[in-house]
Amino acid sequence: MKGIKIVAAIAGLCAAGLCAVLGIDFHVKSTARPKIISPEEAAGLNADCIVVLGCKVKENGAPSDMLRDRIIRGVELYRLGAAPKIIMSGDHGRKSYNEVGVMKDFAIGEGVPSEDVFMDHAGFSTYETMYRARDVFGAEKIIVVTQEYHLSRAIYIAESLGLDAVGVSSDLETYRGQLRRDVREVLARCKDFAMCIFKPKPKYLGEVIPVSGDGNLTND
Repeated sequence: MKGIKIVAAIAGLCAAGLCAVLGIDFHVKSTARPKIISPEEAAGLNADCIVVLGCKVKENGAPSDMLRDRIIRGVELYRLGAAPKIIMSGDHGRKSYNEVGVMKDFAIGEGVPSEDVFMDHAGFSTYETMYRARDVFGAEKIIVVTQEYHLSRAIYIAESLGLDAVGVSSDLETYRGQLRRDVREVLARCKDFAMCIFKPKPKYLGEVIPVSGDGNLTND
C-alpha cells in the first residue's frame, strides 16, 4: 500500500510539472501572438532598430539556411523603412566563430551601409540579446526577426524588459529538424519565463553604444 502511495505521489508531481510547463508555454505564446506581424505591417512602424537574432554559421563561414533567411528578412524590413538601423546579435565568444561578423558582411553585400549595421558580439542567448538591446544600444522600440517558432519567446522577453517590441517571421522555407526545435523551445520558454521574473544581468554589458549612431563603432 505504501508503495502505491509513493507511485501515486510521484505521478501527481509529474502531472503537475507537465501542467506547469504546458501552462507557461501557452502563456508565452498567447501573450506574444498579437505582436507577430507581416513585413508590410512593420513597414510603417519607424522603430529604433531591427534586431536580427543569430544562428549557426557553417564551417565554411557561410550562414546556415535559417540564419541566411533571418538576415534577408532583416534587410527587407530595412529597405521598407521599418527602421533606420539593424542590430545583428549573436555568438562571437571566440575568434574562430563569429556569427555577427558573417551577418553584417551579408547585409553589406545586400547593399545596407556599414554604418547602419550594429554588431552585438555578446548576444549569447535571446534573453541577453534583448537586455543588451535596451541597456547597451539604448533601443526602446524594436522589430525582432527570427523564425516563428522562436519569435514568441523573443517578443515576450523584450516586452518583459520594457521594450516596445513586435516580431516578423523569417520562415522563407521549411527547415529540417523542426520537431526537435519545437520540443526544445517549450523548455526554453519556461526557462526564459523565469528569467523574466528575476531579470538577471547578462554576462557582459559594457559601454553604451546608441543605436542611433554609427554601427562601425561595433566593428572588430
